[in-house]
Amino acid sequence: MTFGEQPAYLRVAGDLRKKIADGQLPPHTRLPSQARIRQEYGVSDTVALEARKVLMAEGLVEGRSGSGTYVRARPVPRRISRSGYRPTGGATPFRQEQADGEGRGTWESSSEQSEASVAVAERLGVEPGERVMCTRYLYRESGEAMMLSTSWEPLTVTGRTPVMLPEEGPVGGMGVVERMRAIDVIVDNVTEEVGARPGLAEELLVLGGVPGHVVLVIQRTFYASGRPVETADVVIPADRYRVAYHLPVK
Repeated sequence: MTFGEQPAYLRVAGDLRKKIADGQLPPHTRLPSQARIRQEYGVSDTVALEARKVLMAEGLVEGRSGSGTYVRARPVPRRISRSGYRPTGGATPFRQEQADGEGRGTWESSSEQSEASVAVAERLGVEPGERVMCTRYLYRESGEAMMLSTSWEPLTVTGRTPVMLPEEGPVGGMGVVERMRAIDVIVDNVTEEVGARPGLAEELLVLGGVPGHVVLVIQRTFYASGRPVETADVVIPADRYRVAYHLPVK
């Protein structure tokens, strides 16, 4: 194979992918059988099988037991806004977005004390094993699971204070900035790193999806005078949502 030349299975997958995108193979249409692919493209069974595997890994097709492989309906991506974390009224960005427009979002959460893992400890600037408050969120839009979030706050900051539990107390549910301000901790910076990876089995079970589906992961950390006071992983299905940032110009 010369430089720049694609393997046969990628060329076959690319042509089938184009037919799906162009509507020649619309949603719910059965993908040509392995024998048909072999005959139409003049390739071996192995090449035909690998091409189908590529399309399945990309989430373009799905196997149905005893029936064959079918083109998946592709959802139209919807937007999730990230607003800089200073929305009017102290609400979190998700709550503010749902209050503004026609959003019909709901959420549920649970909090428990745990020990910081090595990765979480590094992000919070604490020692591994230090006690943190771990809060898990599931956000829904019109009843459909749309986003997961797991946050960690060092109990050296919030322990034995009215804001120790993020969703309870006098400012429960108001977001990190407002909650920290209530205990005289002034958040002055936030960072977000956006990446993508295959979703974990337990994530896809909740969010809907099949093994191999890609999720967007936003690693967010709030700082007060350079000290991390909260860090979180936000997980979003990449095939159903796009993340839009609205950043003020200073």
